[in-house]
Amino acid sequence: MEQDDDVIGRPGVLLVATRGPAAPGEVVVSVRGGTEAFLAWSDEPLPKGATVLVIGSRGTRQVDVIEWADPLDALGGSPADAG
Repeated sequence: MEQDDDVIGRPGVLLVATRGPAAPGEVVVSVRGGTEAFLAWSDEPLPKGATVLVIGSRGTRQVDVIEWADPLDALGGSPADAG
């Protein structure tokens, strides 16, 4: 099972909630010029609609995720407003 390095470090949104180590959910990730769906595993249960960060690849379209908030959102503006 070869690791998918392109997806690691990418944000995504859960389409199906994860149940921690008990069962995966499903995440959609923007990668390779489009969006792709993967089975998503997490240490803690995460709700449907949560924004996550892919932190690892298990191969065979399975990834490890953590809950994630975009740090740019905390700035209160869009990146287009900068500069």
